[in-house]
Amino acid sequence: MATRNAPSTPRAELIADTALRLLAERGMRGLTHRAVDAAAGLPQGSTSNHARTRQALLETAVRRLAEREAAVLAMDELPPALGGETGDGGDLLDALALALHRYLTTHRALLVARYELALEASRRPELREFYDRAGSRFRTPLNALMAAAGSAEPERHALSLIAWCEGLMFSCAVGSYHSAVPSREELRTGFGELLRGMLGAGTGPRA
Repeated sequence: MATRNAPSTPRAELIADTALRLLAERGMRGLTHRAVDAAAGLPQGSTSNHARTRQALLETAVRRLAEREAAVLAMDELPPALGGETGDGGDLLDALALALHRYLTTHRALLVARYELALEASRRPELREFYDRAGSRFRTPLNALMAAAGSAEPERHALSLIAWCEGLMFSCAVGSYHSAVPSREELRTGFGELLRGMLGAGTGPRA
């Protein structure tokens, strides 16, 4: 598809960002080529020219979502290991807590857009493949981080870390805790407890 490897331009980013905003504000039904043109203040037909089909428009949104999530979470800024600590302190806990708090407080609309796209991917096999491929960029550094932290099963522990974060983000963004976002210190404590449970007294599963 022509849009898969299209170079990023200011107009392309505007279209993609507007698509994400519409997903957060109006849901999947509110995302149309005409709606993006109108919301972005672009001439009619601009979005269709950039992404001719609905699949192409959804892929544009997924690609931009991954780019913006990478900026919010700043995976490349995470320290490589725990520095010998197992949850009571260290740069890793500070970085994880900061990233998650930043997402929950200033980028909640981005989370809502992600949930809309994830649900749509569950119904569209062609989008599912594209969505999973875009998301895989986050798994590799987390696997490496868990290995550097001393995990004997870094992939399994990375999955546990991701699942904990995903559950907390869903609860605080659109779930029953949407009005009770944890503070950075509370998130830091939670990460410490999770990592201590996985890596503290041995790295294998506990009874």
